[in-house]
Amino acid sequence: MRVQNHHRIAPEGYPFITIAIGLMLAGYFIHPLTEIILVPLFIWVVSFFRNPAREVPQDPNAIICPADGTVIFIGEVDEHRFLKRKVKKVSIFMSPFNVHVNRVPVDGTITQVSYNKGKYFAAYAEKASLDNEQNALVVKSVKGFEVLFIQIAGFLARRIVSYAQVGDSYKKGDIFGLIRFGSRMDVYMPVEADIQIKMDQKVKAGETILAQL
Repeated sequence: MRVQNHHRIAPEGYPFITIAIGLMLAGYFIHPLTEIILVPLFIWVVSFFRNPAREVPQDPNAIICPADGTVIFIGEVDEHRFLKRKVKKVSIFMSPFNVHVNRVPVDGTITQVSYNKGKYFAAYAEKASLDNEQNALVVKSVKGFEVLFIQIAGFLARRIVSYAQVGDSYKKGDIFGLIRFGSRMDVYMPVEADIQIKMDQKVKAGETILAQL
């Protein structure tokens, strides 16, 4: 079941929440103190799969953040795999305590989807951009420019979820997937994009403006 904007908990989290409840119950029968120790685990699991409401900017020239987290890279790069041109790149690191639901950065249509099962380096390491398990999506905006955004699994993450398929149309801020337990999102935009965020800034998916075109 795909996450909808109105879901406060991502459905993919229900099995993990059920397991956490089961562990608390088992802990209670072992010893009441054991249950108390497991309560923080239950709270963390529920928190990890939370899907808070977001106010999506309606500015038609805005590219919004597809992921919650901390900005760890901003710069111009040559993107050889999908866009095959010089672009501006922003990388967002998602810790295990961030919201992990991912959102589409612009209004448009998905033109490319490419999944690659790779390794599991720490998501904040730059080599994770090329070597880790990842799912790349290119969206052609209604204004004609392309944005590439890549879900990248981290050291703890073992499951990338994406509902997007080639030909699907999305509105800015729509949910297209999530990554479980720590990860990273790389975003590649036209070189003309005016970056609106700074290094080490905390950003929110579907709400923080990443760049203006």
